[in-house]
Amino acid sequence: MRQRIALVTGATSGIGEATARLLADNGFDLILCGRRSERLKILEKELSARCRTCSLVFDVRNREEVEKAVRSLDKTWNQVDVLINNAGNAHGLEPVQAGNYVDWDAMIDINVKGLLYVTKEVLPGMVERKSGHVINIGSIAGKEVYPNGNVYSASKSAVDSLTRGMRIDLNPHGIKVTSIHPGLVETEFSLVRFKGDERRAKDVYKGMHPLAGEDVADLVLYTLTRPDHVVIADLVVFPKAQASATVVKREE
Repeated sequence: MRQRIALVTGATSGIGEATARLLADNGFDLILCGRRSERLKILEKELSARCRTCSLVFDVRNREEVEKAVRSLDKTWNQVDVLINNAGNAHGLEPVQAGNYVDWDAMIDINVKGLLYVTKEVLPGMVERKSGHVINIGSIAGKEVYPNGNVYSASKSAVDSLTRGMRIDLNPHGIKVTSIHPGLVETEFSLVRFKGDERRAKDVYKGMHPLAGEDVADLVLYTLTRPDHVVIADLVVFPKAQASATVVKREE
């Protein structure tokens, strides 16, 4: 039996990188995807000692790049069994009236359209084989809106809705669809959101123990290793200190 092939977007950092490492240790072959080619090369070289790997360099928001990259996979790689839509971003934290068009475009183009572009390239093969599993990494922001999180929350709400829609559309084809919605995870997320302001990014996790990328990766693996008749449809995960998008117990 061949090992299952998992395609992971946003594999060069955070949840995506942690997921790639864990799957490499648990019987999956990997298609590593990201924008940063040097990081991909380093990760591919490391993980190739544990499983078969290949890498695709593209920006999910660029439909032509996505199409070209995924369609370049040869017959040894184009039977993708697992799609992990992890690539995502947040930019800025302002009320709507002070929002930035560039930030809005980045969040909608990556979190929503990028997810769709990659999914549309991978799904036809799954449908043809009547087998596969799609995991979309959402956010607690897709479940509840918080102050100044307007467009980011809207983009992650779209991910939540798209996931539910996919599950219905793909049900006749025997394809599993899962969404995982983390709360506070300490990755590059806040550093990107605050445009490199390290102090402000660190303050997001001050006085509490946030989730790590490895915690979410562990849930991805759990989801993928359930019996064939079991689908983990929707998961929300918080660190112990967090109770909602806005309620966090912090130590002084």
